[in-house]
Amino acid sequence: MSGSAMLQPEPQPITACTVSRDVQNFDLLIEDMETCLGESWGDLGFDDALPYLDQPEAADLEFLAIALDEEDEADLSIISEIVRAAKARDIRVLLIAEEVSPASLHGLLRDGGDEFVPYPLPEGELAQAIDRVLTPAPQAPIAPEMETKLKATGDRNGVLIPVQGMAGGTGATTLAVNLAWELANIDGENAPRVCILDLDFQFGSVSTYLDLPRREAVFEMLQDTEAMDSESFMRSLLTFEQKLQVLTAPTDLIPMDLVSPDDIERIVEMARTNFDYVIIDMPKTMVEWSETVLNAAHVYFATLELDMRSAQNTLRIKRALQSEQLPFEKLRFILNRAPKFTDLNGKSRIKRLAESLGISIEVQLPDGGKPIPQNADHGVPLAEAIPKNPLRKEIAKLAKSVHEVNVADVAATA
Repeated sequence: MSGSAMLQPEPQPITACTVSRDVQNFDLLIEDMETCLGESWGDLGFDDALPYLDQPEAADLEFLAIALDEEDEADLSIISEIVRAAKARDIRVLLIAEEVSPASLHGLLRDGGDEFVPYPLPEGELAQAIDRVLTPAPQAPIAPEMETKLKATGDRNGVLIPVQGMAGGTGATTLAVNLAWELANIDGENAPRVCILDLDFQFGSVSTYLDLPRREAVFEMLQDTEAMDSESFMRSLLTFEQKLQVLTAPTDLIPMDLVSPDDIERIVEMARTNFDYVIIDMPKTMVEWSETVLNAAHVYFATLELDMRSAQNTLRIKRALQSEQLPFEKLRFILNRAPKFTDLNGKSRIKRLAESLGISIEVQLPDGGKPIPQNADHGVPLAEAIPKNPLRKEIAKLAKSVHEVNVADVAATA
């Protein structure tokens, strides 16, 4: 053997591959792959990927970066096969998507995709995504007292009550969390089963209000609601003092449209068949599945304040729902931080607001003052920390009214 031959370096194993119709359409991906992996990566076309995964050389692969755009949506079957084949070989899958619909992404994630990154790639995002899929952060164990001990029943027909703010900061989450807690404690001898679903997948804070951790199990459930049953649904919940069951928002931000109306319908129906009351903290954004929740709701609480932004947004929602012939009459408007009883000028302003919008403001919640946001930071319901606060008292009255109406309806249909 010649000396020059002995000095030839061993070829580096291929530890990753891009997979695309034409990788030249994703020039930023090429640059980032070279930055992250040097020469230890390769490129495959969609037709080449499956045969390559059957070769011995594929044993060194750690992940595939599958790049697709709107042209590839016409037939995702081959991409789905590649994702499933990679997962069967314990190869991680990164989806690099440019102008791909949430429904298509949802399907590929359900097939086994580990992570998706939008294209054009943000600075350093590919390297971070690679780190996340190859070295996933360890999940902290859930404290035993936070694990729900309730068993699935599947025999209920729960009352569905969504809560949505007409503008940011109108107290929707405060109302949702504390209404759920009051209902869970409404009857000491025959306590109803109550759960709260945080469907604000991006910025939901129900977990913060109750000092509960967010869980990867929630995202896993959202990815494949077709496979969800009562047992898996109950396992995705956490509990607050074994009285209130909570579906937290996912750990990471996800697109609101990644979940379809069918997914939401399954989740809502699963919750209703296992609980007497289902409270939903809705996102402020109207999304495709907002109609699904509205149609399923028994009553839909909408919080607003005595200001122009609430008035304008309420009018816009009213017009949107009525133009689509959706049940706007289900909305019950709740005025937060209402003027005091002795404020005659404030009462006049409320009347003018309701008349100008053509709505009825049925509940007025008082301003609870600084203790309300301070209590939220402590992660406990108002009833546990500041039971004499005027806001807590009004929410307790609202819960009592809701429960009495429900009990009367059940008795009437028995």
